[in-house]
Amino acid sequence: MNLSKTAIAICVAVAPLAAGAKGVTVHGSVQSDILFPEKDYKIGTEDYKDKVLTNTYADVGLYSQFVDAGLRVEYLEHPLPGFEPDFKGWGVPNIYVKGKYKGFELTAGDFYEQFGSGFILRTYEERSLGIDNSIRGGRLKVNALKGFRFTALGGIQRRFWDWSKESRVFGADVEFDLNDYVKSFSNKGIIWTFGASYVLKNEEKEDIIVPGTNFKLNLPKNVNAFDVRTHFYRGGLSLLGEFAWKGQDPSFDNNYTYRHGNALMLSAAYSKTGWSALLQVKRSEDMSFRSQRSMSLTSAFLNNMPAFAYQHTYSLAALYPYATQAAPGEWAFQGAFAYTFKRKTALGGKYGTKLKLNVSYIRGLHHTGGEKFHNSLYGTDGGHTSFFKMGELNYQDINLQLDKKITKEFHLNFMYMNQRYNQTVVEGHGGMINSNILVLEPKWKMSNKLTLRGEFQYLFTKQDKGDWAYGLLELSILPYLMVSVSDQWNCGETNLHYYMATVTGNYRRNRLMVGYGRTRAGYNCSGGVCRYVPASRGFQLAYSYNF
Repeated sequence: MNLSKTAIAICVAVAPLAAGAKGVTVHGSVQSDILFPEKDYKIGTEDYKDKVLTNTYADVGLYSQFVDAGLRVEYLEHPLPGFEPDFKGWGVPNIYVKGKYKGFELTAGDFYEQFGSGFILRTYEERSLGIDNSIRGGRLKVNALKGFRFTALGGIQRRFWDWSKESRVFGADVEFDLNDYVKSFSNKGIIWTFGASYVLKNEEKEDIIVPGTNFKLNLPKNVNAFDVRTHFYRGGLSLLGEFAWKGQDPSFDNNYTYRHGNALMLSAAYSKTGWSALLQVKRSEDMSFRSQRSMSLTSAFLNNMPAFAYQHTYSLAALYPYATQAAPGEWAFQGAFAYTFKRKTALGGKYGTKLKLNVSYIRGLHHTGGEKFHNSLYGTDGGHTSFFKMGELNYQDINLQLDKKITKEFHLNFMYMNQRYNQTVVEGHGGMINSNILVLEPKWKMSNKLTLRGEFQYLFTKQDKGDWAYGLLELSILPYLMVSVSDQWNCGETNLHYYMATVTGNYRRNRLMVGYGRTRAGYNCSGGVCRYVPASRGFQLAYSYNF
């Protein structure tokens, strides 16, 4: 059965009925990011044959009491810089119909799903990274029983404009709320949830030859993955434990070795008026899980290993972002502590002071045959690891942030960051980069309609291209306009400036950004997944509309 054609047929049949029905709403959006590229020999831009590059999306959804339906049109025939070649194309890659009735929900078509923390299943869309790994098939959700939730699904996964029938995905997830059945828990405000998940990847065999021989690998047709978890919450205390296991899954990512994958995560958080704390630890090994074993880069992932690295928004703090090492694996630690000094105290001053400390520390695994032994032998188990022993340092980030309101009109943010970034592990070259970063962000509310914000950043390092400086001025004119100018300057080795000027307007449901400038080459990351973006220069347009 062609699910796409079936979904379209149902959409066509449902729309006229819904149009005249009460309680029916229609929502949608249009998003178009456009670059008019220019050649710039100084920063090494590519020589694009296309004069206009664009990623354009249009979504529409119909929602009612019992039936939802929607579709998305994408035009990516001339994509923005840095997207994989297979990303190019256009059409209707996402279409679905969903029926809902008394705690039961049945979806036919394309959908996204996540089990637990995503260790064995997470399908999602992230347009900035070129990721859309939705599943095309069927999904049943049951929430009809008190404290009990069940999900079952099956289908084929999207990889750009391909839905490979050589690979199929099936899964089930169940969650149970113990507090709904233990009265004493409810009385004490305790929420205690247990969950378990199962995913099966069924993939046809292919010919993988051991290098230097005539031997073909005996590849498993079925790969099983399991996940169990528990989450306890009371008052301000939150505790989470999760364990995942994956069967033998030789793939491009692990050099076709036959190790079993596993992941363990423990998390504790506590919050109270005025302060909060978080501590997390994760050990993962060979947990790269794709629907197509021979794929690379960001495509065909069934799961997502969450990054234990702080997601920076400041430009220089995000200059060297960390990408999760799902294969071979890693030890990752993350901690955060936030405290608010009360108003009218020595450190709080008139308006109070917020202080936040974040720490990320990530190391590789220790392999008995050496750090890279696991990736050296096709068709073997890849060697052995010691559970508690750690390998080389992959990444370290210690940053302290101060948030202070000086007067009613003037606000100040300050950040100091110490970072160690193993460029060889993350990018395949370069060695360890040690840096210290200072950020100062003042904000001045000039009137009820005018706000001026600045950013002044400096990155100190003796490695890679040396020091960087960054400056930004941004004027907000409420409610319609924002103007900004910025410059990212490599004052260490290249002496290149990456300047940018933008004007952004908002009117009702429309948003339009017009800009001109340079974009440096580097990595764009989100949630531990990264995409390399080449340098570019030119005019930029970004338009969005929501209805």
